[in-house]
This record gives sequence, C-alpha cells and structure tokens, in this order.
Amino acid sequence: MKAITIDLNSFIPIAAAKERIFEPKQKRGKIDFTFLVLVLVLLTVGLVMLFSASHAFAFYNEGNSFYYIERQLFFAVVGVAAMLFVSQVNYKILQKYSILLYAGAVALLLIADIFMRDQYGFARWIYIGSFSFQPSEIAKFAIIVLFAHFAATNANKMKTFKYGVMPFGIALAIVALLVILSRHLSGTIIVGALGVSMMWFGGTRFRYFGALLAVGAAGVALIIIFPQFMAYTGDRVQVWLDPYSYYHEGGFQTIQALIAIGSGGIWGAGLGNSRQKYLYIPEPQNDFIFPVVCEELGFIGASIILIIFALLVARGFMIAMRCQDKFGSLLAAGCVTHIGLQVLLNIAVVTNTIPNTGISLPFFSYGGTALLMTLGEMGVVLSVSKKSSIQKI
Repeated sequence: MKAITIDLNSFIPIAAAKERIFEPKQKRGKIDFTFLVLVLVLLTVGLVMLFSASHAFAFYNEGNSFYYIERQLFFAVVGVAAMLFVSQVNYKILQKYSILLYAGAVALLLIADIFMRDQYGFARWIYIGSFSFQPSEIAKFAIIVLFAHFAATNANKMKTFKYGVMPFGIALAIVALLVILSRHLSGTIIVGALGVSMMWFGGTRFRYFGALLAVGAAGVALIIIFPQFMAYTGDRVQVWLDPYSYYHEGGFQTIQALIAIGSGGIWGAGLGNSRQKYLYIPEPQNDFIFPVVCEELGFIGASIILIIFALLVARGFMIAMRCQDKFGSLLAAGCVTHIGLQVLLNIAVVTNTIPNTGISLPFFSYGGTALLMTLGEMGVVLSVSKKSSIQKI
C-alpha cells in the first residue's frame, strides 16, 4: 500500500498567517545597513543632546536631573526593538489594513476632541491612567499608509479627478478638521503637507492641486467661525512678527532661542556648556532643543546634524525608488518625507522664520509617542529596503 503523507502546516492557520506577515526566507532581502546606521546615529546624538538640554530644567521642576532622559531612554529602547521587529514584517500587510488604520486614527482624534479637552481648550492628548499619547502622531502615519494604498490601487487612474483627487481630499479633510479642532496647528500643517506630498508622489496631476485650495479655505472659515481659535492663532502671528514687543506674551521663548543660536558661533561653547538651558529657554527638552544644540555645538556641529538628517531622507528616497512595488515605494517616500518636513519646520520655528507652532525635532525632542512612531516608521522603510535590495536598478 502506498504511504500517505500529510503536511500538518496546511491545517494550521497560524502557519499561514505567519507566512503572510513574514515573507519566506528565500524571498527576503537584507535591510539597508546605511539607513539603519543613520537612524541609530541620529537617535544616539539626540539622546545625548536631550540630557544636556534637559538636566537643569528637570532638576528644577522634578527634583531629578535624569527625569527626562530616563523616560526617553526607555522609549528609545522599546522603539529600536519595535523598529527591528517591523523591519522583518512584510510591509504589504499595511495595505490590507490601511482603511482600518485610518478609521482607528479618526476615532482616536474624535475621542480626544470630545473627551480630552483641557481647561485651555486643547485636545492634543489622550490619557489612560498615567499613560498618554498624541493621536495626531498616529493620524500622520495613517495618512501615509492610506494614501500609498489609494495611489497604488488606482495607479492607472491617478490622472483623473475621481481617483486622483476625491478620495485623497475627503480623507485629508476629515483628519485635518479633527486635528485643527483640537487646536493643534502644527499637527494640521504636517498632516496637510504629508497628504499633498503623497498625492504628488502618487501621480496626481499638477492642475488638480488647485482643488486643495478648498481645504485651505475651509480651514480659514473654521478660524472665522470659532473666534477663540482665531485669537489663539492671531497671537502666534503677532509674536512672530515682533517678538520683542510681546516679550511677556510669548516672545520670550523665541528671543532666548535666537540668543542661544547666536551665542554658539562657529564652534559652539562645548557639549554641556549652554547657558540658555538654565531656565532661560522654557522647556528646552521639547520643541526648542535645537537652539541648545547650536549653542553647544556651534554652526559646524548643528550643520553636521542637519547633513545627517538630509542623508537619511536621501537614502530613504533611494530605497523608495529602488522598490518596484508601488505601495512600498510610496510608503518609504512618505515616511522619510515626514521626517524631512518636521526637521525643516522645527528649524524654521526656532529661527523665527515661521510662527511658533510647536513642532518637535525627530530623534531629539522629548516625547515617547513621537519617538515610538518615528522609529516605527523607520522600521517600515527598512522593511521596504529588503525588497529594494532584491530588485536593484
């Protein structure tokens, strides 16, 4: 009698699920080592500068000089582990659940807007016991994934208004509206810029971008309808135009930041030797950490850091261009565009080039949610890079 063999794996759903999530070894490429090194270099330098910038403020407010760096180190370790895990996951699974991810982000924004508004009218955080996070950070990634899915699915129809503008405009308007209602101007700017960038990468015709002016008009209308928000935004603009005339009404932080940047000179005062971090710059561990970097490392040191950021973004776009899968290509491009946008806007804010909108510096500014999401996105790029390593051009 002929022997009968049975493959038990064919009856085990877990094995099938694992194959969908993790590609077979023979189909796996190698992650882009250069991109990984650039990420780890920025993270390491960011942690060093965070401790240098925050220890005095932490001791004064928390009685512990290591308060911020201890927490950031924890999120950094968790984030790196998450990044390496995500790098081994088949990024295509994100396409399958892109709409669900977007819906979850919208739900979290609604929860924040309805239930988490503070006494000043801000609704940027969701609090669960002692744990808190910003739903806008999740929304940014959701926009990247959803728009990559839309563009990849309708690759041959992106030149039409129906497929190249309408679904993107509707999805972007919903998220932007919820973010702006939470009085998170910087989040609204980044969400809008990311959405437009993804449409551009996806192939939307240039002439259709004029249709997005409607979204901007809706934002202006919202400010007019809600005068309390208009006052909040108007104050930011007035301080930006003349910070010295509003020294005690918001200009103090900008002025001290400019002093710190100018004090650094060419070579800087040396690591740890900033004076402005000693309670002159309010909360130097957050959005205004870069002036401390400039003061301690000088023009040369700050320029090197910006060059490393530029190399990271350029390498990410190289990975995106090498990937022949459109969804993966757009996904990688969107993630590194997010980094590039935040760096440019943060530098513009601290140099008073644009109004102060509270934009953090990736890998440097204190914040667990932002760091975890940033490292997670870098893991996605590394996952795409494995496909790029197989399909080199």
